Amino acid sequence: MLTIDQATYDAIVAHAKRDHPDECCGIVAGPEGSDRPERHVEMVNAAGSPTFYEFDSTELLELYKQMWDRDEEPVVIYHSHTATEAYPSRTDIGLASEPGAHYVLVSTRDWAESRGGNNEGPVEFRSYRIVDGEVTEEEVTVVPTLA
Repeated sequence: MLTIDQATYDAIVAHAKRDHPDECCGIVAGPEGSDRPERHVEMVNAAGSPTFYEFDSTELLELYKQMWDRDEEPVVIYHSHTATEAYPSRTDIGLASEPGAHYVLVSTRDWAESRGGNNEGPVEFRSYRIVDGEVTEEEVTVVPTLA
């Protein structure tokens, strides 16, 4: 199960909406071994594509250096789907290289169709564990943000 605070959930959804119609991507880091997503980091989709995401290699290396210095690890790795459901594609599954991470997908498909010029509207927010090509959906619990 993924437990995520409201502020982080809102930030991920806002990132997906802001980057639509291109896919967004990012990481939420947390203390090593804790499974607590704490530090949200928006990343650049180097592919700049509505159907594919790719972390910028230089930006990703810098983030990993920061995480090592802070004794953190990627707890959540997220990206959006702009025209399909929030389920990992074969490409997503092939790229999943962090067996301990939660892979969050946000679909902006329904939001884009219903928004009518505003930023409100539904998104699909789902989380998965992806280990050795095996995809397992998990429950997402959103908790209040602590001050």
